Amino acid sequence: MNWLKFGSIATLALIACSPISTTAATTSGTSGILCDYSQNVLNTSLNLSSTVKWSCTNTSRAMTSNGIPDHTVGAFPNANNPSKISAQSISATFSLAPEKTSTTTTLGGPRGALGYMLNGVKLDPDTGGNCNDSGSNCTMNGNAGQWRMEALGQTSFNFGVDSNLAHVQPTGEYHYHGIPEGYLSKLNKGQAMTLVGWAADGFPIYARYGYTTATDATSSIKVMTGSYRTKATPDANRPSTSLYPMGTFKNDWEYVAGLSELDECNGRTGVTPEFPNGTYHYYATDTYPFLQRCVKGKVTVSNTQMPPPPPSR
Repeated sequence: MNWLKFGSIATLALIACSPISTTAATTSGTSGILCDYSQNVLNTSLNLSSTVKWSCTNTSRAMTSNGIPDHTVGAFPNANNPSKISAQSISATFSLAPEKTSTTTTLGGPRGALGYMLNGVKLDPDTGGNCNDSGSNCTMNGNAGQWRMEALGQTSFNFGVDSNLAHVQPTGEYHYHGIPEGYLSKLNKGQAMTLVGWAADGFPIYARYGYTTATDATSSIKVMTGSYRTKATPDANRPSTSLYPMGTFKNDWEYVAGLSELDECNGRTGVTPEFPNGTYHYYATDTYPFLQRCVKGKVTVSNTQMPPPPPSR
């Protein structure tokens, strides 16, 4: 089975960094959000070192990592993901002053990563899998048709993801499609608003939990959900739902404003533990889209051609 080879990120923006582990790590910059951080720990499940470094200048923050996760992973290669995890050479520079815009930018795949977890592992929730209109021709790599497979939330196609909702690209790069449970367990924050990474536009990403009242840090913690649902009626020319139930394809999902507190990029503006005066921020959720598929801030993306867009209803 062939797998789509995704491109690397172009230019990103990042505000701050936070410690991942105290094991074999050094930190500096203790005023406010930590400015500099480095880690070099052995991932015993892979027998490989996980390295990441964040550093600051007057105008930007930079990250370098080898992309090796710092938590236990599944078996790779496996029957549905034939690639082996290997060390990468990852670098990204992020602006210190992210700017929210009135438009959205779609990222992922060849247009660059949506962001990175604090451990230096990439977020890339979309897939390269697709089917033709009849559903008789589907491929994990190629251009069979416009119906884009989802990695999560469906049972028709197996992308070989592990318990961290992650798998491996042909380059050997391990990357997340959803909330990485092993990483959250490592952070050990429990039911709390937990900073886990930074999106490509520089705004922070939190996992699963947020404040019930966006502007009140004393309000109770709740599980955040996306504002997406499957369409009531399949798009024209879609493969039969008897073959592939609704939710199998990216095209099956629609954003509904007000369905939850989150916008089309799985974000909202409010206070967070790291930003008590408030900031725009994203959430990794247990519901679609799992990880945001777009960003609201300014970001530079690759000029690589994107897959064909979903058909309009």
